[in-house]
This record gives sequence, structure tokens and C-alpha cells, in this order.
Amino acid sequence: DAVFVRPGSTPESDVRKALDGLGFFNERFGYPVPSTMTDPTPMIADMRLRKSADEAKELRRACEVSAEGHREAMRVARPGLYEYQVQAAMEYVYRMRGSMRDGYPAIVAGGDNACILHYNENDQILNDGDLLLIDAAAEIGQYSSDITRTFPVNGTFTAPQRAIYEIVLAAQHASFEVAAPGSTIKAVHDASARVLTEGLVDLGLLPRSVEESLAMHHYREYFMHGTSHWLGLDVHDAGPQWKNRSPVLLEVGMSFTVEPGLYVDPNRDSVEFSLYESDTDEAVARRLEMGTAAAKAFDDEAKAKAESVSLEIPEEFRGIGVRIEDDLLMTAGGYENMSAGVPTAIDEIEALCAEPPLTSAL
Repeated sequence: DAVFVRPGSTPESDVRKALDGLGFFNERFGYPVPSTMTDPTPMIADMRLRKSADEAKELRRACEVSAEGHREAMRVARPGLYEYQVQAAMEYVYRMRGSMRDGYPAIVAGGDNACILHYNENDQILNDGDLLLIDAAAEIGQYSSDITRTFPVNGTFTAPQRAIYEIVLAAQHASFEVAAPGSTIKAVHDASARVLTEGLVDLGLLPRSVEESLAMHHYREYFMHGTSHWLGLDVHDAGPQWKNRSPVLLEVGMSFTVEPGLYVDPNRDSVEFSLYESDTDEAVARRLEMGTAAAKAFDDEAKAKAESVSLEIPEEFRGIGVRIEDDLLMTAGGYENMSAGVPTAIDEIEALCAEPPLTSAL
């Protein structure tokens, strides 16, 4: 007895008029007609969380093609090229391998640009000694992959770059260990956050102990986004991560990213850390009860009232941005890393950077 239509959509007013008109048949002849409009968005979003065998096949193919593009980017990149030229080599591979379009606008960020989360100007020259962060992916059959790799433009990591990179890679592996049916996206994030925090404390980039830094969320100075999002028909696919104030449990067929990162602002020589402790679950509850803006204002006010401590950022780390992102599919045995075709180990990356490009235009 309901018509499914999204509120605020173009057809809503037309459907409402049609229902009003059909009411005549119900009143005069007792003919059953729909009497209400229902928003199908939550139902459809929930359905999109679990991928069928055919959907998983498309996702795997998108990841395979994207992986080929990322491997070619590592071969092609070198000092003196522009970011967009490396992007062109990747997208050439995508098209030749059957992808008609990208899953999203590519991020090809050399040097300091890697510290800009959604950088996509891709118009700067690549400099010797810089890292290149590439967040880019192909789409196959309308299903998008989502892969990020970070590697040295000249093919060799410096000691500070290696130190940051190894922390991020260890964080991703920690998240992999808890990624399984019955776990949650929150658990995946918490695993990364702990390892990132441990590494940052070891490098002297946080002013307090690991436990204190986690309680005060100090790692967010360098890791200001979530570790995961759903993946499918959209690169940030539909579906809730929380239901009834509890994290959604992972199930077989669900696909999502695992993408820890660290970004050290190139323009700040010191950071002021608030000594305000907050509970993540309580913060989520505040957003639900008060709304996002009011909850943010509450937290900002509490932080402003708390004591703070300043920490100098060692110059050798400034401007280093690293993200490593892979695409997981939940299976009965745990997970399948659909994007494992692009190396993440430092020695494998450096070896691939030393290979000649397969594309000849450059």
C-alpha cells in the first residue's frame, strides 16, 4: 500500500499528485490504491552493502585494472615529469584494459601536495627526493575500485620517508588482522589508530604516551580521516556504518577500503596539542543527539578550556604525506585483498620503480 520515492526528488510532487487523483477510485469503487509514499533509500543502501558473486567479479576486475595502472605509474614517474603526465600513463592503461572511465578524479600528489587530502590539480612538476602519493582507480561495469600508493619519485626512499611509510604500512597490516565477518569498520579503524599512534610517539611527533595520545586523539593531527569506507557502485558506496548506535557487523560479501595515512604539514614547525580526553562512542552519541554542528561546537569549547602543550616538529618530517589503501572483500575465511596486485613493501616498490615503463610515449 505504499509507493517508494525518494523525498526531495524530482518525481516526488508528481507522485503525490497521482496518489491524490487515485484516491477517487478508492473512495468511489473501493479499488485498492497506494496511500503513502516511503523513502526507499535506507533499504537500497542496506542491500548495496552485500555484493553478489557477479558484483564481486566486477570489483575484482576493477581492482586488477587499477593495479596495472598503479604499477605503470611507479615505472613511469621520475624527476622532471609533471603529475598529470604520470596520471596520463595510468589512465592509458585503464582504457586499454577495458575501463571506460575512472572511478573518481585522480589524486596525483607529489611532495607537499600529498598532505592535501583531496588534491587533484595534478599540475606540478615532480622533484628529485620527493614522494608521490597516487589515489586513483578504474571503474569496470559501474563498479569502482579505490587504491592509493605512495612511492619515491626517484625510486629510493629517504630515511625519514621510510620511517613514516613503515608506520603506515604496519597500521594497515594491523587493520587487516581484525578485518573479518563479525568485526566492524570501527575495529578496523581503531587498529590502525593504535599502531599509528605508537609509531608517532616513537618518532617524537606526539607529546604524550601512547595511551594518553589515544585518549586525547592526538594522532588526528596527522591522520584526520577514517580508515575505511564502503566500496561498490560508488567509490564511497551507500550504506550505514552504524545502526541503532552500534557499529554495523561485517558480513560475507561486504567490500570496503583500508587506508591509513600520515600527513605532516609542511608549513608548521610546531603543533599545539590540547590535553582534552574524549570517548569516541560518546562523541558519536552527541552527534546523533545534538546534531553535527552542535556536537562539534561542544568539543571545540571543551578543547579550548583544556590545557595544551606545544611540540616542535622535526624538519626532516615536514611535508611527508603517506597513504596506503587497499580494497577488501569479506569472505567466509576472512577477507580477500582485491588490490594486492600493487606492491606495498618498500623493497618491492623500489624494484618496480627501477623497471622501464611499458608505455612508450614518455
